[in-house]
Amino acid sequence: MLEKLAYYIFVFPLSLLPLSVLYLFTDFFYLLLVYLIPYRRKVVRDNIEKCFPNSSEKQHREIEKKFYRHLTNLLAEGVKNLSIRKIRLKRRIHMVNRDLIDQMYIKGKSVLIVGAHYGNWEWMVAGQNFLFAHQALGIGMPLTSKFWDKKINQRRARFGMKVVHAKNFRQEMENQSEPISLLVLSDQSPTDSYKSYWTTFMGRQTACLFGAEMIAHEYDMAVVYVHFKQTKRGFYELRFEEITSEPKSCEYGEITEKHLRCLEKDILEEPSQWMWSHKRWKREIPEDLEALREKQKQSFYEKMAR
Repeated sequence: MLEKLAYYIFVFPLSLLPLSVLYLFTDFFYLLLVYLIPYRRKVVRDNIEKCFPNSSEKQHREIEKKFYRHLTNLLAEGVKNLSIRKIRLKRRIHMVNRDLIDQMYIKGKSVLIVGAHYGNWEWMVAGQNFLFAHQALGIGMPLTSKFWDKKINQRRARFGMKVVHAKNFRQEMENQSEPISLLVLSDQSPTDSYKSYWTTFMGRQTACLFGAEMIAHEYDMAVVYVHFKQTKRGFYELRFEEITSEPKSCEYGEITEKHLRCLEKDILEEPSQWMWSHKRWKREIPEDLEALREKQKQSFYEKMAR
C-alpha cells in the first residue's frame, strides 16, 4: 500500500516536472552525497584508486566528484523516464551510425546490443523499440517488490518493447517471426566465481558475465557494442561498433573480450560516466584459474556443437 501511495502521490507526479526542475532537486542531493552522506564512498574510492593506480589522489577525487554528479543526474533522468514523451526522448538521444544496425535488419539479422551501466542506459532501454527497426526485446529480472517490478516494466514497455521474464526468454526467442534487438548490460559482477568468465579488466583480474556470448552463439545474433557519450547535461550520443555479424565463427571468449575492451576504452576516456558504486570486484579468484578456464572452454564447445 505504501509503495502505491509513494508512486502515485509522489514519484510519478514528480516525473511530470520539467527535467530542468528535477535537476535542481538532484543538484542539492549531489551536495549531500559529496559533503554529508557518503553513499558507498568506500566502494567508490577503492574501485577508482585500484583502477587508476598511477593517478594522484587529487585526480581520484575529481573522478569521484564527477561520478556523484553523474549519479544524481541519472536520478533526475530516471524519474523523468517514467513519463517522458517519445518526441522528447528522441531529441535527447543522437545516434551517429544507426545505419549499421539498420543494415542488419534489412538482411533479416537479429542483433544483440552489448552495453554497460555507463551513460544513461535506461533511456536507451525505454527508446529501443523506436530507435531501431528491430522489434525490441527486454529480459526482465524480477525486483523484490512486485509492485515496482510491474510498474517499471510497464513504463519500459510503453513504446513497444516486449519485456519477458528470464525464465521465458528462450520460448519468446523461438516465437519471434521478425528480427529483434536485445540489449544486454554485461558489466555487473556474476553470482558465482566458478561460473564466471575470468579476464583482465581495468588492470584487474575480473569475474565477468558470459550470457551475452552464449546468447549470440545460440541464436546466431550479430553483436554490436554501444558507446555512450554525454554531449551535454541530459543529452547523449550513441555510436555503434560491430563486434561480429557471424558469432558462430568466433572462438571461445572472443565476443566477451571484444566488448570488454570497448567498455574499458570508454571508461578510460570518461571515467565519471561508469557506475563506480557497484561492488564490481567482490568475487574471489578461484585457486586453479587456468584449470577452470580450460574446463569452461571445453564445456562451451560441447554445448555449441549440439
